[in-house]
Amino acid sequence: MDQTTPQSQSAIVIIGSGLAGYTVIREIRKLDKAVPITLVTREPGYFYSKPMLSTALASKKEAAQLISTQADGMATQLELTVLAECDVSAIDADSKTIQTNKGELSYGKLVMALGADQIRLPLQGSAANEVITVNDLEDYARFRNAISGKKKIAILGAGLIGCEFANDLVLGGYEVDVIDLAPQALGRLLPEAAALELQSKLSAAGVHWHLSTTVQAIDRQGESLQVTLANGNAISCDVFLSAVGLKPRLELAKATGIKTDLGIQVNRELETNIKNIYAIGDCAEVDGLVLPYVMPIMQAARALAPTLIGQTTALTYPAMPVMVKTPALATIVSPPAKDAQGKWITTPVEGGLEARFESNDGKLLGFALMGAATAQRGSLTKELPPILE
Repeated sequence: MDQTTPQSQSAIVIIGSGLAGYTVIREIRKLDKAVPITLVTREPGYFYSKPMLSTALASKKEAAQLISTQADGMATQLELTVLAECDVSAIDADSKTIQTNKGELSYGKLVMALGADQIRLPLQGSAANEVITVNDLEDYARFRNAISGKKKIAILGAGLIGCEFANDLVLGGYEVDVIDLAPQALGRLLPEAAALELQSKLSAAGVHWHLSTTVQAIDRQGESLQVTLANGNAISCDVFLSAVGLKPRLELAKATGIKTDLGIQVNRELETNIKNIYAIGDCAEVDGLVLPYVMPIMQAARALAPTLIGQTTALTYPAMPVMVKTPALATIVSPPAKDAQGKWITTPVEGGLEARFESNDGKLLGFALMGAATAQRGSLTKELPPILE
């Protein structure tokens, strides 16, 4: 790599080729066609929609069919340099360079769009090393290969990803068991009544629930896996998928002296404590918030792009409802803020359920809409306070 070009001082370098990385680049190109941009990624650099991983079976798509544009196509379309399968080992903030397995690269502004890893619980048993997690397209290809010709899948985790995969797998003809320590599905997002409604619809579709318990051990027994639960029950399955949540990738930031807590800490301009280094997406923490969803990423990219080309813009988050991709019961949720005071009020409606989280003086602070009630998404979202003003 040639480090001597005067352009390198104004160049924007982005680490990570997920939705956050590519969306920032799209937003920059709307504002500036000429600024040099280099995307560095340890992945192949293609663009695909990660949310489609948990709906691909029902939509009859193989892993490879989820790629919308290859790396060279993205490079042409967005007029950038893509350094694929390129690992970043260190950032030198003083010299404004990054070290990679393909050499040293200079930056003017550096964006860390590093994403997050699936949390892997330390599990016991002879088949603990056979547990699969799905965090990117290549993981998903391995998962699809593993379940091909098989029948029974167990999923650890009844959160968003676990429920979406469970629904997709039963639609694909698989028998599915879902295990979670929480007493209900989507424990962080839904009130109890709404969770019971979703569980009931997924049960009718073929999902078996094992709640308020966890996995004691996973052992290989011939062709099958034997899953021993803490409540004394046992499940037999062919493939075991862990979907217990995400943890932001912080190692590179920590090694660089960048402040981290839940995520890489950034201000409202998405800048870290080190000048000219920014973070966005699943790895970033803004005002104590790490929001690993599509809408916050789009919002952040629209704020960061102008900042990177000298038009400083502060990030704001409006209310951003999350769509849960469970065809068994359409669900849209906008959870109240963690410290919100108030209570859930749940009302069954024809063909669905409406749950409102209201403050003590009757203001709407959150909602969960299911089935026919999802039609109210637009009107109720307007009533909600912004997440970040």
